[in-house]
Amino acid sequence: MNDTAQQQTSVTNEDLARAAVDEASEKIGSDIVLLDTQSVSSFADFFVIVSGETDRHIESMAEDIARRVRGMGVHVTHREGSGKGGWLLLDFTGVVVHLFTRSQRERYGLEQLWSRATEIVRVQ
Repeated sequence: MNDTAQQQTSVTNEDLARAAVDEASEKIGSDIVLLDTQSVSSFADFFVIVSGETDRHIESMAEDIARRVRGMGVHVTHREGSGKGGWLLLDFTGVVVHLFTRSQRERYGLEQLWSRATEIVRVQ
């Protein structure tokens, strides 16, 4: 495959982040936010932040997001937390997906912590 063909088929971090947003939306995640953190973070280009209704909902969304991104040829490089704790993180190296219960999302306040990041998408 030549370099031009490789560039056309490569998946960008923004593609991955948008796929995570789409999957979370399809699985009835709420208050979904996509932040461009490239100018304010040295470890991630994009954050996706999602609220789920229950611990099981968070786990299910995480599984579905990982499956969708895996279909794009990218695997989770790190997973932390659990639905039972009300917070789960999926790291795709450059894209970090945070899934929270509403109370844990308020507790962690990531949108405030990363307020200098550019909000690209918000799905209520």
